[in-house]
Amino acid sequence: MITDPEDVGALEEFLANIVPARELAATMQDAAFHAEGDVWTHTKLALTALAAMPAWVALPAAESAIVATAVALHDVGKPSTTREENGKLTSRGHSARGDHLVRAALWRDGTVPFAVREQLCALVRSHQVPFFGITKPDAERLAIRLSLVTRNDWLALVAEADGRGRRCADPADQARIIDNCLLWAEHCRELGVLDRPRAFASAHTRRVWFESESRHPDVLAHDDTTCEVILMSGLPASGKDHWLRTARGDLPVVSLDDLRDELEIDPADAQAQVIAVARERAREHLRERRSFAWNATNLSASLRAQLLQMARDYGARTHVVYVEASAAEQAARNRARPIPVPPKVVERMVMRWSVPDLTEAHEITYVSAP
Repeated sequence: MITDPEDVGALEEFLANIVPARELAATMQDAAFHAEGDVWTHTKLALTALAAMPAWVALPAAESAIVATAVALHDVGKPSTTREENGKLTSRGHSARGDHLVRAALWRDGTVPFAVREQLCALVRSHQVPFFGITKPDAERLAIRLSLVTRNDWLALVAEADGRGRRCADPADQARIIDNCLLWAEHCRELGVLDRPRAFASAHTRRVWFESESRHPDVLAHDDTTCEVILMSGLPASGKDHWLRTARGDLPVVSLDDLRDELEIDPADAQAQVIAVARERAREHLRERRSFAWNATNLSASLRAQLLQMARDYGARTHVVYVEASAAEQAARNRARPIPVPPKVVERMVMRWSVPDLTEAHEITYVSAP
């Protein structure tokens, strides 16, 4: 973690196993919004700007370290996403790429606590939102949504440092970015979501709010759910089967691994038949209003969204159980499996892996595998 924003040696050491400083230095940026040049120069300027911001100085030590570390990491996705389009340099997608790089590296390192790691990932993933968030027609919903995954005051500080740590060809562009960051913080303060998550009348009200623009967070939604669907999530060999056996052994389980065995389909082959059978068995449970668990890796938010929407279409309450083991433990367990998942396959999973959050389901349970 970064505690002194101007300690360049500590910064280089911290970044070494994520994206080394030399790669950041070799990545140029478009001069219109980054006339200072490369990403490494910009990162150092952003950290210097952060150190001079009174709001950051006033934070407790643990919080200031999270914000400083997020500033250090905010553009690590640029080396792998920067390209030239129509004569201009663009790094479209660098925020999402940075999120994945940070999660993978800090999981392997194992020294940053899970909750802190996920805060860093959320700040990196959303660090550009305050640049334009206040101008969006759904600015209120955006602020509320973000309050459920990070702190908007931290996010505003990261974005402001990003804005101050650059040199725009037109100084008015930099001034606009900084002003929008300050306005975002004030917007979130007025909504009561600057330094805390938005409270909802109930978990079901929160879920309905995400699906209806007319729903107010304080008005209790009638809970008409008929059963519960538990969606397991986690890397292979993280402990999902163990959790289901010990915590919810009473539930019927739709397991992709079991179906592959039943249908005699190799994991490396096409999985369309496995998925089709799994979905039909899930629908059988849902039609009977019977609670069940869906057991698979479910590592991407988009895949989880499809399955959770199917459950909600049948009136089910949704509960995602995310299980995580340390990198060393996960690798050891995987090697011990009768048919290990190839390391290259696990690596591909790691680089698209996202951790579920409260924007996705009625309930999220985080489990640290024993």
